[in-house]
Order: sequence, then C-alpha cells, then structure tokens
Amino acid sequence: MNNTTGMPKIPKHAPMSQFNIADNCLQIGGQPLIDIARQLGSTPFYAYDRAVMRTQTDQLRDALPAAVHLHYAMKANPMPEVVSYLAELADGLDVASAGELKVALEAGAAPINISFAGPGKSDADLQAAIDSGVIINMESNGEMLRIAALAENKSVRPRVAIRVNPDFELKSAGMKMGSGPKPFGVDAECVPAMLKTLGRLPLEFMGFHIFSGSQNLQEQAIIDAQAKTFELAFRLAQFAPSPVRWLNIGGGLGVPYFPGEQRLDLAAIGANLLPLIETARKKFPEIEIIMELGRYLTAEAGIYVCEVLDRKVSRGQTFLITNGGLHHHLAASGNFGQIIRKNYPLCLGNRMSADALEVVNVVGPLCTPLDVLGDKVKLPRAYPGDLVVVFQSGAYGFSASPKDFLNHPYPKQILL
Repeated sequence: MNNTTGMPKIPKHAPMSQFNIADNCLQIGGQPLIDIARQLGSTPFYAYDRAVMRTQTDQLRDALPAAVHLHYAMKANPMPEVVSYLAELADGLDVASAGELKVALEAGAAPINISFAGPGKSDADLQAAIDSGVIINMESNGEMLRIAALAENKSVRPRVAIRVNPDFELKSAGMKMGSGPKPFGVDAECVPAMLKTLGRLPLEFMGFHIFSGSQNLQEQAIIDAQAKTFELAFRLAQFAPSPVRWLNIGGGLGVPYFPGEQRLDLAAIGANLLPLIETARKKFPEIEIIMELGRYLTAEAGIYVCEVLDRKVSRGQTFLITNGGLHHHLAASGNFGQIIRKNYPLCLGNRMSADALEVVNVVGPLCTPLDVLGDKVKLPRAYPGDLVVVFQSGAYGFSASPKDFLNHPYPKQILL
C-alpha cells in the first residue's frame, strides 16, 4: 500500500510503508486512525489490517514453489478473528495448546491441516489432539509413550511426527530454536532409536518437524539451513517405519523492525527450495512440504495505539506519558528477548508529519523504569490526547504481554 494522497511519507523514525496516510492521519484497513479510536471508544488498542496479511501471503505464494504448503503458527497472534482469516489464506494451522486447538477448530480449519507442537503437552492437551485427529509433533520419547498409552485406551492410531532438534543452527536467527541442548524436540542423533520404538506402537507415522530458528533477515542463512533441513530429513527417513509423508521445515523468515534492517529476498529462498522439493518428492512421492510462519504473516499488519496522557520535562528531557506500555506490548518495551533494547518504529498516528520534530521519551503509566516504548525518538510535538502508534505489532503483542500487571484495563483488538 503506497501513500497516494500527496501527504509526506512517514518520517524517518517510523520507516513503514504498508499503510496509507490521508489528511496527515494514519489509515488502517482504509479507515483513519482517529475514526477507529472513536469507534472503539477508548485507548489503548491493537488494530490489524487484513489487506497487509493478504499481501504477505500473496508475496510468499508468488516467490515459493507451488508445492510448499503455508501454515500459520497461531502463537504469533491467536486472536480468533485473525485465526479465522488466516485459516482461509493459509493451507493449515499450527497450535501449541488445547486452547489454541479449540480456536483453530472453531475457525473452520480441518484437523488434517492442523499440527500440534510444544515441549510440555499435558495429558489433556494430548487427549484433545488425539480426539480431534490433528498431527502431533512429538517432542520426546516419553511423550511418544504417553500418546501411545492414550491411543490404546481409545483404540485409535493418532497421526504423529517427530520434532527434531537439528545438529545445525540457523545462523543470524533472532531466536535460535535448534542445535545444542534444547527443550524443543528430540536430538537428531536420538531420533533413529525413537523411530524403531515408534514402529511397534499404535501410532501412524507421518514425518518430521525440523525447526532451527526464527526472525532471520539473512537469505543465505535461511538457504543454508533449509538445505541442511532436507539433508537431515533424508538421513533420518532411512530409519522410519514407513515412508515420510509430511515434512515441516519451519519458517524463520524475519521482518524488519529496527534501523538498517532490510526485507528478505523471497525469490532467492524460493529458488533454493525448488530443487530440494523436487528431490524430496522423488524419494517420497506422497510427501507434503510445510513452511510454518507466524510473525511473517501478521507482524507488519498490526499496530498498537495508546494515548498521550501527560507531557513533562525532567532535567532537560521531554517525556510523553501514555496509557499504554509494557503491560500491553512487552516486545516493544524491549523485555521480550532483546539483549540490547531498540525502539520499535513509532509515530503520532493523528499527526504523521510536521515542520519540526522533537526528541522525546515515550513511556507508559507503570511504576517501573522498564515501561518504555520509545527512548529518545523523534516525533512531531505531541500533546495530551495525541495517539502514539507502535508499528510491527501484529505478532507477539497482545497475547505475549503481562496484561494483569498493576491491573490496568486490557487493550482492545480489532481486525479491519
């Protein structure tokens, strides 16, 4: 979506281009931000734009081989309306709890297109997965035996895959999920023995889930990891009790948050995948190749909006005190995995540009110095009532934040 109104583009403090600007006001889903705030009746809130999600999905479809099935990892944003929409756009869903499974099924996703992952599934989680008929990504030998015991009680054969902790890592990943000691999955060298046991149990073997990391903006690192993923799957398949029919190669595709970060070249990733998939299909004619993505589909589609309550100067620095903060958006505060805190892109949604900018600190209402949304950022001069917007907020925002801290009202959510 480009700015076609003649207004200045979003200033350098927020280099986002996925939303339009009209009359100096940000638009989400074709609606001015101030109208959305009026419609909801209060701030703070999250707003998600369907069109941006569709654009992300369409770009993936264009760049990746047609044989790749796109699955949405619900953990990124489990809002039921978002899940329902992405269940239509994607080929399947990945869930990580019985609660998420319930949302997925209510969204209309077919159980055959749902996988259930997570290193600590309770018996209730496993029973719900077995009863619904989804693929269970087994994360340990002990979990496999528990599934088999539950299956025997029901006289059923659950569909299962082994989540593999690979013997390689996704270099430059924002969060490394594989290689070395990990709570996730089964160490690659232990998988052959597990497969031998699996062949004697009342379980239907489907294949492997190999996920090495997330939030990566280096095409070559992703390409290398994907090549190693297929190589590992081929090697482990030699020990399988039946041909591999399902291979989840994870995701890892990152989105830019901070200055200097560039968007991924999807074409290069797609070109690398094509021969890998052709080889896989020759070896295993019935194989389904899954790319599982969460952040990539939703992050750029969402914004978090809070309101300036007060403006104050302390020893030469200006502070904008808002009614939002880390209790609503832990990631933007820097307390969700950042080693060195960086600012998410910010703007004043009702005043997108001005002749002059000022340096301010944007903070929340909580009694902690950690409650920071923007540290020394440049914004148009702001006053009480102005709307601070945090971009790239469609993933790991609302559901990943400690909303009960200090008992402030929860933010609202809206899909437009």
